[in-house]
Amino acid sequence: MLFNSYEFIFLFLPISFIIYFYLTSKRLITASKGWLIFSSLFFYSWWNIAYLPLILISILFNYSLSKSLIEFKEHNKNYISKKRLLQVGLILNISLLIYFKYMDFFISNTNFVFNSEISLLHLALPLAISFFTLQQIAFLIDSYEGLVEEKNFLDYTIFVIFFPQLIAGPIVHHAEMMPQFSSRWNLVKNYKNISAGLFIFSIGLFKKVVIADAFAQWANLGFTNSATLNLLEAWAASLSYTFQMYFDFSGYTDMAIGAALLFNIKLPQNFNSPYKATGIIDFWQRWHITLTVFIKTYVYTPILRSFSRITFTKAMFATFAAMFISGLWHGAGWNYIVWGSLHGVALVINHHWQKRKIKMNKILAWFITFNFVNVTLIFFKASTLSQAMEVLNNMITGNIVLYHSLDSVLSFLTPFGVHFGTVFTHIGEKPKTLVYIIIAFIIILAFKNSNELTEKFKASKYSLAYIFTLFIVAISMLSNFSEFLYFNF
Repeated sequence: MLFNSYEFIFLFLPISFIIYFYLTSKRLITASKGWLIFSSLFFYSWWNIAYLPLILISILFNYSLSKSLIEFKEHNKNYISKKRLLQVGLILNISLLIYFKYMDFFISNTNFVFNSEISLLHLALPLAISFFTLQQIAFLIDSYEGLVEEKNFLDYTIFVIFFPQLIAGPIVHHAEMMPQFSSRWNLVKNYKNISAGLFIFSIGLFKKVVIADAFAQWANLGFTNSATLNLLEAWAASLSYTFQMYFDFSGYTDMAIGAALLFNIKLPQNFNSPYKATGIIDFWQRWHITLTVFIKTYVYTPILRSFSRITFTKAMFATFAAMFISGLWHGAGWNYIVWGSLHGVALVINHHWQKRKIKMNKILAWFITFNFVNVTLIFFKASTLSQAMEVLNNMITGNIVLYHSLDSVLSFLTPFGVHFGTVFTHIGEKPKTLVYIIIAFIIILAFKNSNELTEKFKASKYSLAYIFTLFIVAISMLSNFSEFLYFNF
């Protein structure tokens, strides 16, 4: 079930909300939590019920193991060591992820290297496996470190499968989420939260349906015809995907935050105007913030702690390794590994510049950062490395289509006739790509982001009119449902 679907907006979300607060109003707290769990499992099963047992087994296993870690008695010689218990949990969780997400990748590379003919498994990727696995790994590690007190099983289950953040985050931490589920203050309808939730949900829906999906058609078209793109088409395709990725993922996050607020649950901020960043360090402090925090806490820091003596060089090695792992986490493909490695190198360079106190004009720094993000996202979008290199090559050396008449030039510059070369016109498309790209730049650079708007939000007739307008425009364009990009990761 998609956030941007009639079923979710007009049936699932209202019904879940009404029954949940009806049960809490009757002080049926356990029943209300049970209902939220049932709703979330129903939401998850909508795509493929076959994988419902997988997430349930994962929850039961990790809760039981975390409870054992919390209650572990060091003096009891009959127990396996506490560290070994954690290692078992990590190995099983990571093995599950490897099996479903990376097995075919390993097999295909093995076949290539050894000229073997091992059959691919062609496994369908279980929805949200990357996200619910990361959350539970973090919970296990914190249980081992003594940072978790024993929690109610219902609260833990809701923490893992709460439907607004289940599929693609934000990646939530137990310390910020579980107290909210157990707080009695959150069991009563809060009309301020409801209005703010509808506000940010409508912004997210508009981002996804009106902006991201428009860029999606041009990005898909460009990358599908990567070998024949000219200079303008290649840049249009890459920028279209860069903007699609931001408005799609931040739109999903806004909708998740808005839906959660209806239930008085505050999800963490995940984006903070990342395309305003003036350095790659700054970018990762603004983009997919919860993933950055997870990588720093559970990947970068452990790598750093493994060294007997910490130096700047070793810290940079840990930085690169963490981004390499981040790239691999995003997908089973060399393109994701290249993407993560490039960002790792960029972070190392940025840290060296900061260490040497090298300063750069802010506009130039923004220009370099944005174009680096734009170029590296080509590897994120491309299905193969060769396709990525075709787009990159055409962005540098592609042949510019020459227009032979003044009418053609004016048509290129006019909002009502924008088109980019033979690829788009060949299939009868005349997308207003240039105008959309200009508007997107204005939005990301000149306007406040959704978090800033929500912080200053006050329920009034004007805000109601704003919400209504965004909602109606987005709903009117829901004829073709499209999945969110991060559903694939």
